[in-house]
Amino acid sequence: MSSVALLILLVALAGVALVAVVVGRVVTGRRKPAPLPETHSDVLTTPPADPEAPTELSAPPATLEPEVEPGVEEPAAPVLERPEGTASRLVRLRQRLAGSQGTLGRGLLALLSRDRLDEDTWESIEDTLLTADIGVAPTQELVERLRTRLRVEGEGDPRTVLREELVALVDPDLDRRLQVSGEDGAPGVVLVVGVNGAGKTTTVGKIARILVAEDRSVVLGAADTFRAAAVEQLATWGERVGVDVVRGEEGADPASVAFRAVQSGTERGVDTVLVDTAGRLQNKQGLMDELGKVKRVIEKQAPVTEVLLVLDATTGQNGLIQARVFSEAVAVTGIVLTKLDGSAKGGIVVQVQRELGVPVKLVGLGEGPDDLAPFDAGAFVDALLG
Repeated sequence: MSSVALLILLVALAGVALVAVVVGRVVTGRRKPAPLPETHSDVLTTPPADPEAPTELSAPPATLEPEVEPGVEEPAAPVLERPEGTASRLVRLRQRLAGSQGTLGRGLLALLSRDRLDEDTWESIEDTLLTADIGVAPTQELVERLRTRLRVEGEGDPRTVLREELVALVDPDLDRRLQVSGEDGAPGVVLVVGVNGAGKTTTVGKIARILVAEDRSVVLGAADTFRAAAVEQLATWGERVGVDVVRGEEGADPASVAFRAVQSGTERGVDTVLVDTAGRLQNKQGLMDELGKVKRVIEKQAPVTEVLLVLDATTGQNGLIQARVFSEAVAVTGIVLTKLDGSAKGGIVVQVQRELGVPVKLVGLGEGPDDLAPFDAGAFVDALLG
C-alpha cells in the first residue's frame, strides 16, 4: 500500500471516531433527568390525573360533616317462631270444634226436646249417635241412661242431662297427661306411630311446638327413613322453633336413627326426644315387627315414656282396627286424634278409649302449626253440643 493510501485510511478512521463521540454525548444528555426542586417533603402526593384514565369520585371536602364509618354488620340470626301456649290453644280450638261439630249436638238436643219421647224418637237418637262413630255398645249405654233420667225420673233440662251423660261416656277421670319427662337425668322419649296419611309427621312437629312453648328443650328423631319428604318436613318444623333434628340417609335403618336421636338427647341433657316413625299398614306383620324393634333399640339408651298413636278421626272402624294392632306391637299409651275439623266423627273418642283402655291425649283441628291441643272431656262435649 502506498503512503498516500495509508494516510487517507487514517483520516477516515479518525472522522468516524469523532462522529461516534459526538452522538454518544447527545444521547446521554437527553436521558439525564432534571434536578429535583428543593421544595420536596416526606408526604407522598397524589400523581396528576391521566386524562385518558377513568375519573374517580374524590372524598368529601373538609367543610362537610365527617362521614361516619358504618360498623361491621353481623349476619342476621334466623327468626324463631314463638308457639302458642296451652291456654290460648284450648280457647281457640274449642271455638273451632264447636263450629264444625255442633251439628251432632243440635240434632240430639232437637230430638230430646220433643214433647213426647216415643220409640221412634229413641231410635232416631241411636242412629244419630252411631253415625257419629260412638259405637254400638256405648250408644246403647248412653240411650238407656238418657231414658232413665228423662223419661222415668223426669229430670228437667235435656241439654244439661245430655251433657252430663256424654262427659261420663268420654270419661273425664282418665289420665291424659303427656309423659315427656324421664328419670335419673334421662330425657323423656316419645315414640309417635301410625299409618301413612294420618298426619303423624305433622303431629310430631306440633308436639315439639307445644313443648317449646313450655320452655322445654327438645330433639327430634327423623326415623321415617323411607320417605325423604317426611325427613325434610320434620327438619322444617324443627327450624321454625330452633329444635335440632337427627336424621339418616334415605333408606337407612329406622332403629339406628332412633337410637342416635335418643343418644344425642341424652348426651346434651335435653328434656324430651320425639321420634317420628315410618307409616305402617296394620296388616303387614313384618313392618309391625320392625316397629317393635325400633322401640327395643331405643330402650338401650333410655326408657320410652310415651307411645302415641296418631289416628285420623274420619276413619271410623278402620281406625279401631289400626289401634288394636299398634297397641299389640308397641303398647300404645295415648291417642292423638287428628282431622276432627269439619267432621261429625268425634264419637271415635269414646270407641277407641273403650277398645284400648287408653286415653285420647291430644286432638288436632286444622292445618295451622298450633292447631293441636290437649284433650279435655268437658271442652270436647261442649263443642259437640255447639
